[in-house]
Amino acid sequence: MKILLINGSPKGKRSNTYKLAQAFKEGISEKTAIEYEEICVKDKEIKTCSGCFSCWNKTPGKCVVNDDMEEILEKILWADTVIWSFGLYYFNVPGKLKMLIDRQLPLSMPFMVKDSESGGHSSRYDMSGKRNVVISTCGFYTAKGNYDSVDDMFSHFCGKDGYDKIYCGQGELFRVPELKGRTEEYLNDVRCAGREFAQGKISAETSKRLEALLFPKEVFESMADASWGIEEKTGIKSDEAFTFTKQMAALYNKNSYSGKDIVLEMFYTDEEKRYQIILGKDGSNVIKENFREYTTKIETPLSVWKDIAQGKISGTQALMEKKYRVSGDFDIMINWEKYFGYESGSSDENRTQISHKGEKKSNMLVMLFPWIVFWVAVSIESYVGALISVAACGILNVIFFRNRKTVYDVISYAAVIILSVLVLWLGNVSVILPVSYLLFGLMWSVSCITKIPLTAHYSMNDYGEDKAFENPLFVRTNLILTLAWGILYIATSIWTFFLMSSPIAPYISLINNICPIVMGVFTVWFQRWYPAHYASK
Repeated sequence: MKILLINGSPKGKRSNTYKLAQAFKEGISEKTAIEYEEICVKDKEIKTCSGCFSCWNKTPGKCVVNDDMEEILEKILWADTVIWSFGLYYFNVPGKLKMLIDRQLPLSMPFMVKDSESGGHSSRYDMSGKRNVVISTCGFYTAKGNYDSVDDMFSHFCGKDGYDKIYCGQGELFRVPELKGRTEEYLNDVRCAGREFAQGKISAETSKRLEALLFPKEVFESMADASWGIEEKTGIKSDEAFTFTKQMAALYNKNSYSGKDIVLEMFYTDEEKRYQIILGKDGSNVIKENFREYTTKIETPLSVWKDIAQGKISGTQALMEKKYRVSGDFDIMINWEKYFGYESGSSDENRTQISHKGEKKSNMLVMLFPWIVFWVAVSIESYVGALISVAACGILNVIFFRNRKTVYDVISYAAVIILSVLVLWLGNVSVILPVSYLLFGLMWSVSCITKIPLTAHYSMNDYGEDKAFENPLFVRTNLILTLAWGILYIATSIWTFFLMSSPIAPYISLINNICPIVMGVFTVWFQRWYPAHYASK
């Protein structure tokens, strides 16, 4: 496929729309071989059309104006697909691109098209196989209602519905590094559109995703207003730290409001600047005086926090390296994406229940149930309990068949079945029961020498799934907890072995159930306390 990209932006390759056009071209190239040419309109000598009509009656098909348009027209004729890329300038194309469009007159014949509803001229060349794609961004919160004149113009010289289009509002966000996560998601949709275009047609589903807002109207407009770096009422220039804080505050998702205002205090240590972001029911507000008692305080160099926001460094890694510290309630740090992030794409239900592989998330009950059934059932009646344990493994595997399996789920099912068979064969519960606790404890303990400890494979569901494994504080917290659980069950195996032949034997089951309950309470507390404790150091 021969592709000509006409970059009509006065900003050239710095254009926000150019990023979309490149993504679209990349998508095409993934599905078919391409020959590619690019015209940067701002760098070309393009004079205005004089309206002399010489290209119709004196020098048919050739403009008498001597500039770069002759070369441009040749490339338009060469291309199978022409991609028109530009930002919206006063509800239409930029001025120099309009001059290029005007100068396409030599491609037409002077004779009227008889069956045209509004009039028109026939093409001098066979354009039947040529495809046109119009890609544009604008600075409004939505593209709807802002491209009427653009559509009217392209419909005239490409034919009504004779071109594909990608119109994206909030185009200025593509130059903001802090928003790369959301803008890159959109660019991936543009690449998808390119792949579909190469195979015939952009699907309705992809078009719908491309029409979706990058951020809600009020969020975008707040960010846009803050980006100018001046006070709204006075017009006085704001300092960089205040502007940055206002932009961060604009990202607040008010749907995360839990019934009580959160006061997030930002103290930029390198600038000696302090601001508070009030996160309330109706939105956010930034104050720089008359401060309230903070809920959470972040002490950080502005440069560090900007690097974190731009994705240059990991926020957690920076915390582990003591580049900033956090005081007060650590909940907002754990749930940062909840307060300052907007999801898109799949529904909330799909995001929370189904992983990208089409499986449900991992569930610790899948790993625990076989052991619990074995310990309880075998303690009551060894032979019947062993049969119940084997049956339970089969039943539970069916119930949880859609859940994402971890290696510890597989080990647990295999271990319980083997232990149950040993009970049926040997019948010596006084030995096998302590051994089962030992194996369970070793499984937890040995996982501590792997890259990801056992508990992390399950608790990751609440911390961004697989992305949680890149969080060193998350891994460290789970490492400590996994080791604690491993030690508990190894100790359980020891006291169970000795108590089986003591007068306390009837109470072993009670003891072995109380200890995990206590450890569970400790786990819930530790998961919240330890990250906050580390962050405050």
